[in-house]
Amino acid sequence: MSRARRSPVAAVLVVAAHITAACARPAAQAAIEPRRPEPVAPYLMPVAEVPAPTLKQRLQHTVDSIVTAPMWRNARLGMLVVDPESGDTLVSHDADRLFMPASNQKLLTGAIATTVLGPEYRWRTPVMLHGRQRGHTWHGNVYLQGSGDPSISDALRGGRAQSAFDDAVAALRARGIRRIAGRILPFGDALPGLTTGYGWAYDDFDAAYSAAIDELMFNEGELYVTVRAGRTIGAPVSAGTAPTLRYPSLRIDATTRDSFVAPDAPRPPRLQAAYDSVGHVLVLSGTLALGDSARLTVAYRHPADAFVAAFGEALAANRIAVLGKPLARRDTLSRALDTLTVIVSPPFADVLTRMEKPSQNQMAELFFRTAALHATGSGSADSAQALGARTLASWGITTSDVAYRDGSGLSRHDYLTPRAVVRVLDVMRRSPHFALFRDALPIAGVDGTIRSRMRGTAAEGNVRAKTGTLDKTRSLSGYVTTVDKRVLLFSMLANNFTVPNRDVERVQDLIAGMLASSALAAGNGK
Repeated sequence: MSRARRSPVAAVLVVAAHITAACARPAAQAAIEPRRPEPVAPYLMPVAEVPAPTLKQRLQHTVDSIVTAPMWRNARLGMLVVDPESGDTLVSHDADRLFMPASNQKLLTGAIATTVLGPEYRWRTPVMLHGRQRGHTWHGNVYLQGSGDPSISDALRGGRAQSAFDDAVAALRARGIRRIAGRILPFGDALPGLTTGYGWAYDDFDAAYSAAIDELMFNEGELYVTVRAGRTIGAPVSAGTAPTLRYPSLRIDATTRDSFVAPDAPRPPRLQAAYDSVGHVLVLSGTLALGDSARLTVAYRHPADAFVAAFGEALAANRIAVLGKPLARRDTLSRALDTLTVIVSPPFADVLTRMEKPSQNQMAELFFRTAALHATGSGSADSAQALGARTLASWGITTSDVAYRDGSGLSRHDYLTPRAVVRVLDVMRRSPHFALFRDALPIAGVDGTIRSRMRGTAAEGNVRAKTGTLDKTRSLSGYVTTVDKRVLLFSMLANNFTVPNRDVERVQDLIAGMLASSALAAGNGK
């Protein structure tokens, strides 16, 4: 009978488990000695019990067995586990080396934004009129002054991002305005500079996770495209967009193909959506099988234009026409702006959870820039980096420990050490906003990016941690509670590996499970 082949990492984890179990047994039981005659009672001497190994000893044995395994010879693994109450380091491996953190960067961004903005901070977007009213017509423009509000989205507005505009629509109707002769225009430049992060990959710009950001942000930068096959083979597909219905423009080059593809036939071109060179026309190409449908998610290339389009569609849906006539030169901002209403976001505390649990990149970038705007008056990326560096320095984290280039971790120019991550976790543990910061993190086996990990272990429902995912990068850092109710801080960063991603996650999950199922004192845990 042939024996099933075990993956290399599985073998390492089995060895690690055996080492851990062996360490948990008293030394007297670790080997079988020849049976000796029992001494007679007058010579019976008490035998001292060998103490069970501590969590620290078992953890070090496990980590040593993992990091020396052949499959990690080309990888870099950084680990640090600390008991913050005693200051004891339970395990440390390359904890002072720099690693690319991916979305573990959001721990820094969330901590800085929580500290600078506070739980009750709210973004404000004034809707302003310029011109004069004659009858039911406003002869002038509507101006939207953004501040980087990340909450105008389906996710945070009950499934309808446009509900953020309801008060503005009601205010216009209350004034009797049924037509706007001018245009809807963005106002101000609260977040100046590039709308993408430092070092982001240009070929990801159409992907929703890499959407651009600006002071006017709609639906987290995401556009949904629903595509349906035509009725006959060779017919063009049909498509519609949401939550904006008419922006961007669609050009359909995709066609309908037969649902049957012969095994030896070339693979048909897949359906895809990509912008033209300007970024205002979305081109659908490829094929879709007869009778089939698809839903694609792409980025808005121009966030402010998407916001303006969404606002205009909300007015049109409520029978307020926007004629789009340009103002005469003499009318251009010649009089004071009239604030019609102000769109106010939910409190920061509600928005933080939406950023951390699903690891929403655009929200992280808006936190990054908003903190700088609030603290310094400038929402540029340079100001955000400078504020981040100063704040981290005040926490004892120097430029030798971190390169803080963007808010989300999408940049491959971000670097930090496991010790820097643990330091941030400890600063927030002692913060008055600790509960907010901790509760916003994903919970193992329950929600967020680790909802399907560590299920059926002591870590499920216990570990609260942030993941990080880029090519050749996997991170997991956060908080875990031991059997004896001690909160531990941990950071596990992995770079430059060639094993499957899931193998790296299995190692991280094993260690997190060990921490959750153990006690700090010897003999009190598993």
